[in-house]
Amino acid sequence: MAWVPAESAVEELMPRLLPVEPCDLTEGFDPSVPPRTPQEYLRRVQIEAAQCPDVVVAQIDPKKLKRKQSVNISLSGCQPAPEGYSPTLQWQQQQVAQFSTVRQNVNKHRSHWKSQQLDSNVTMGRWLYALLACLEKPLLPEAHSLIRQLARRCSEVRLLVDSKDDERVPALNLLICLVSRYFDQRDLADEPS
Repeated sequence: MAWVPAESAVEELMPRLLPVEPCDLTEGFDPSVPPRTPQEYLRRVQIEAAQCPDVVVAQIDPKKLKRKQSVNISLSGCQPAPEGYSPTLQWQQQQVAQFSTVRQNVNKHRSHWKSQQLDSNVTMGRWLYALLACLEKPLLPEAHSLIRQLARRCSEVRLLVDSKDDERVPALNLLICLVSRYFDQRDLADEPS
């Protein structure tokens, strides 16, 4: 009986790096004899992989982890917007739609944008907006963490603004909105006013 690996979600996530011919795993296989050729070695890897479960769940004792933890990270969401500072849901949806269009244009012309130098006149808000537009989905865990930190920091800065008419409020709201609604970090979303 020949073993031929089936296309699966696992293979999509972890594509084969080396081409290996399908082999008959029952034909003259002796696990006690060391492989003599690279092909035999790769066949053994196939055999071992076929015997492994698709999903393994680790049993971790959280008490052991807490004792060894040296850094405490706040997992809290964004600070709630002061009264009158929060944008409407309609405004948030419009911003997400517009941002989606910008991202599509960036992706269409990605090779052009890679060759461009950053202009020193670009303000921090525009620079952050451009960086968000260039992020490719699905995000890496580090990118998720960083954009969440960005949204939380924007919410903290917004608390320090004296007036809801301050020009920084819409920019802060926009960054929080994009992180929470476009990048699906809903727990950070502002409650619509």
